[in-house]
Amino acid sequence: MMSNISEKVKAAGVVGAGGAGFPTHVKLEAKADIFLVNAAECEPMLRTDQQLMAVQPDLLLRGLELGMQSTGASEGIIALKPKYKDAIAALQPILPANVRIEMLRDVYPAGDEVITLWLTTGRRVPPGGLPLHVGAVVNNVQTLINVARAVDGLPVTTRTFTVTGAVKSPLTVTVPIGMPLSEVLALAGGPTVDPVAFIDGGPLMGKLLTDLEQPVTKTTGGLIALPADHLLIKRKKQTMESVLRIAKTVCEQCCYCTELCPRHIIGHELPPHLIIRAANHNYLGSPSVVTSALTCSECGVCEAYACPVGISPMRVNIALKDKLRKAGVRYEGGLGKADPMAENRLVPTSRMVTRLNLAAWYPPEAPLQQDTCAASRVQIPLKQHIGAPAAPLVKAGDKVSRGQLIAEMPSGALGANVHASIDGTVEEVSSCAITIGNRGAGR
Repeated sequence: MMSNISEKVKAAGVVGAGGAGFPTHVKLEAKADIFLVNAAECEPMLRTDQQLMAVQPDLLLRGLELGMQSTGASEGIIALKPKYKDAIAALQPILPANVRIEMLRDVYPAGDEVITLWLTTGRRVPPGGLPLHVGAVVNNVQTLINVARAVDGLPVTTRTFTVTGAVKSPLTVTVPIGMPLSEVLALAGGPTVDPVAFIDGGPLMGKLLTDLEQPVTKTTGGLIALPADHLLIKRKKQTMESVLRIAKTVCEQCCYCTELCPRHIIGHELPPHLIIRAANHNYLGSPSVVTSALTCSECGVCEAYACPVGISPMRVNIALKDKLRKAGVRYEGGLGKADPMAENRLVPTSRMVTRLNLAAWYPPEAPLQQDTCAASRVQIPLKQHIGAPAAPLVKAGDKVSRGQLIAEMPSGALGANVHASIDGTVEEVSSCAITIGNRGAGR
């Protein structure tokens, strides 16, 4: 039964919906004693998981049950925040005996899997490690809903995410994978400011979008519109040369970035202020300090909240990680003692929203539209996940139907299958995507 679950999930092309896109069947082949549902929704402004839990609690719990069966986990934990009242009300009456709800404080980055696991179980993942190293498997809400569907023979063909910020009608939508983000934006009535800029994902860890014709993927985290001169947009546009110049000019070694770093406070070595010092001296310093950049989660607390002079230790870490990985360098440090004040050093979400000047663009509602929106044309990427791109099984001119396998993961490689998200005709097969058109589809 266990292998059968992972095989069906593999066939359905399920990947982690939290952002990284790790193929889910691989996690389900592992062995663990705890299966954690990361339902905290780490980033402010995003509402997808809390809304899906409220309307599909049975699917979530079925996905969790299947995950527990596959991994042999004896305990299931759903980690969420008390403010998700509708989700709690929907889940509590139907919780199995071996599953519990764990309430998390409304802090950032509750929702980072390492921090969430620590807050709910006390288990600390070692630097550069995985939850599996401490006997746990972690998936988010949408991933487990897709697991439940996969076992029923339904592949991943849609993505649900929040469209919010400076838009006329903030909402959470379900759309076919491959639909252009420009069409998704239109569903929310378009932007309310000009000039406008967009972020794919959450305000802190999301990436700046330069092309709204980009397609929705299995890992699209959200679509946030903000004024082009908003501080978050300016920060995401900043060049690495500028980041390093500012660091060399104004870093005063106050240590706030280290004292508030979520990884550091739970016992990881990672000291952003010392990495900045090393960067300012051509990366001279303790080898373990320099290589500890590899353990950075890129949560953005250091640049968004901690630093009083506008430095981005996170961006320096990202650049350093790239260099170290290309050189084949690994971090070899261990797990130290947690800060006794660790839980009090996590940042309240409300304070983060204020610090980021998001209050004006933080609408109280982004209602979930439960019907899947139609698309007349989709461009489905062959790589929407960690690992190798899928290999096409169709050619231009082929008729395909929604849910049909159109590209499969290479044999023996880490990857995920890709399925048609609409009925239609294959218009083009390129090295990176399959385009399907259906002129008769309505909106």
